[in-house]
Amino acid sequence: MKSLRFLAARLGWAFLTILFVVTLNFFIFRVLPGDPARAGLRDPRLTREAVEAIRVRFGLDKPVINCVQALNPFEAGDCLVNPLDTQFFIYFGNLLRGELGISYHTNRPVADHLGQMLWNTVLLIGAGQVLAILLGVALGVLAAWKSRTRIDVGALLFSLLAWSLPTFWLGIILLFWGSSRFGLPIGGKLTPGLPFVSQAAMLKDLGRHLLLPTLTYTIVFLGEYMLIMRSTLLDILSEDFILTAKAKGLRTFQILKDHALRNAMLPMVTLIALNLGFTVAGAIQIETVFSWPGLGGAVFNAVGQRDYPMLQGAFLLLAVSVILANLAADLLYSLLDPRVRVD
Repeated sequence: MKSLRFLAARLGWAFLTILFVVTLNFFIFRVLPGDPARAGLRDPRLTREAVEAIRVRFGLDKPVINCVQALNPFEAGDCLVNPLDTQFFIYFGNLLRGELGISYHTNRPVADHLGQMLWNTVLLIGAGQVLAILLGVALGVLAAWKSRTRIDVGALLFSLLAWSLPTFWLGIILLFWGSSRFGLPIGGKLTPGLPFVSQAAMLKDLGRHLLLPTLTYTIVFLGEYMLIMRSTLLDILSEDFILTAKAKGLRTFQILKDHALRNAMLPMVTLIALNLGFTVAGAIQIETVFSWPGLGGAVFNAVGQRDYPMLQGAFLLLAVSVILANLAADLLYSLLDPRVRVD
C-alpha cells in the first residue's frame, strides 16, 4: 500500500506540473511583442487582407481566452463567441489529439516535424549518455579506490578539464581534428546523394557521422559523472559498514559491488535523470556545430525564423522530458532506497 501511495503521489505531481507547463507554454508566446501573423514573414509587400488571411489560417483571429463581449453596455454579460472557441481551449483540445499546430515556416504539422527531429536527438543523446555513464562510473570507482595515487590524480585532472571545456569549442576542435586527420564527415546525418547498397552500408555511414558529436557529448558529461561518483564513493568507503566488510575478509570487488556501489548510485541516479531531461535542450550546441538534424537544430532554426508554433511545441516537449526524467529518477530512487517512500 505504501508503494502504491508513493507511486500515485509522484504521478499526480507530475501530471499537475505538466498541466502548469502546458498553460504557461500557451501564454508565454501570446505576451511577446509584435503580430504573430507577421512574425515569420518579413515580406513588406503583404497587404492587410493577406495578413488577415494568415491570422485566420492559424486561428489567430480568435480571442486568446476571454469571450468577446457585446458592444451594447447593457448586454455586457452576453458573449458573442463560444468560450470553447477561444485559442486557449482550442490549444488544449489539439494537444489532447496530439496536435501542436502548423509551422509558420514549413506549413507542416509541428508534431510531425518535431517527432522526426526528436528521434535523431534521442539517438545522439542515447549513445553519448551510455558511454559517459559507463566510463564516468568506472573512472570514479577506480579513482576512489586508488585515492591519493597517480591514478586518482590523473583521473581528477582529466575530469576537471573535460567538465570545464565549453561544449561548442570542444565540438569545433574535434570537428577539425576528426575531419582533417581521419576524414570523418563534418556534418549531417547521412552523406547526401550516396547510394546505399545495403542496410549495413547505411548504418556504417550513419556511424561515421555520429562518431564526432557522440564523442563531444561523452567527454562533456564524462567529467561530471566521474567527479560525483568519486566524491560519493569516498564518503561511503569511510563508513563503518565498509570497515566491517573488510574485517570479514571480503574481496575488493565484492565490497564495491555489494556494499559501496548500491549506495553510491543514489545521487548518480538523480544526476543522470536530470541530465537526460536537460540535455535534450542542451544538445542544441552540439547539433548546431555538427549540423545534426535533431531537436536542438530545429529550435535554433525556429528562433531565427520566428516560427512561434515550432518553438511552442519544442519548449513543451523539452519541459515534459525534464518532468518525466525527474519522475523516473524518483521511482528508481525508491527502488534503490526504500526509505524514501513516505506515507
